Amino acid sequence: MAGATGTIMTVTTAAPAISTEGLTRFYGPHPGIVDLDLSVAPGEVFGFLGPNGAGKTTTIRLLLDFIRPTRGRARVLDLDTRADSLAIRRRVGYLPGELRLYDTLSGRELLGYFGHLRGGVDWSWVNELAERLDCDLGREVKVLSHGNRQKLGLIQAFMSRPDLLVLDEPTAGLDPLVQQTFFSLVEEARERGATAFVSSHVLPEVERLCDRVAMIAEGRMLTTERVSDLKRRALRSLEFTFAQPVPEAAFAGLPGVQELRVDGSRLRCRVMGSVDGLLKAANRYEVLNVVSQEPSLEEIFVSLYARAREEREARENDGS
Repeated sequence: MAGATGTIMTVTTAAPAISTEGLTRFYGPHPGIVDLDLSVAPGEVFGFLGPNGAGKTTTIRLLLDFIRPTRGRARVLDLDTRADSLAIRRRVGYLPGELRLYDTLSGRELLGYFGHLRGGVDWSWVNELAERLDCDLGREVKVLSHGNRQKLGLIQAFMSRPDLLVLDEPTAGLDPLVQQTFFSLVEEARERGATAFVSSHVLPEVERLCDRVAMIAEGRMLTTERVSDLKRRALRSLEFTFAQPVPEAAFAGLPGVQELRVDGSRLRCRVMGSVDGLLKAANRYEVLNVVSQEPSLEEIFVSLYARAREEREARENDGS
């Protein structure tokens, strides 16, 4: 568009914080991930969901160039993961799913060592993180519980104020109060413009944190959607209680209505998508009560996973 001086101004779109194209990794004949296409926007909190063994950690290790892909490519912070891996790691705060620390160091010594590798550390920020997470930095790592080791891992991930947080099962071993602090830290990082890539099989925490989620199973992508959109098109359970018995025929065949059951004055069903038609049908009768239960992400994942397996098995049977 033209500015006041007549010069031409161009509008640019920021490159994705993470992008992959056909990213694939085999371990011998066994697939880790297959043809993974991802795009994570700058400033987004992105959830990467799947059961243990789905390919989540393999994906992270590829993004950080700890292992190399069989085929495909990836970019992180608009840098090539293979050619620019060192530059990427300088800007990433990483919490591995299997955290290994030097047992003979104290927490403060350990964080000092990690900070030295990054060229220094802001100890006032480290101390604030330790206080908020209730982490004693004076104790040796070898005497710490799993939860307290996890707190140290979180501090080292956040302490450089990175542009990108890559967090693999971040709340493992944390008590509920510390989990709430972790949620606050992620939200604060987003407010300053950082991106977070959160890999987890704990679906409620992803639902609490994330803008969008990708769901992966057996190394293959099932879907990538906003959490709100994913839940909106999933099956919702509804129960109506009427003042008098209602005929089942009045509700049969309505758009999106499934598993309809009418027992006298009580109607139970599940609905995919809009409930407008069901509500209009119910309004012809005196309604005493309505109970609506939205699906959890776990229910959605199980449904998608089952559907994907059925489709894959059908394709394999057709090809046999």
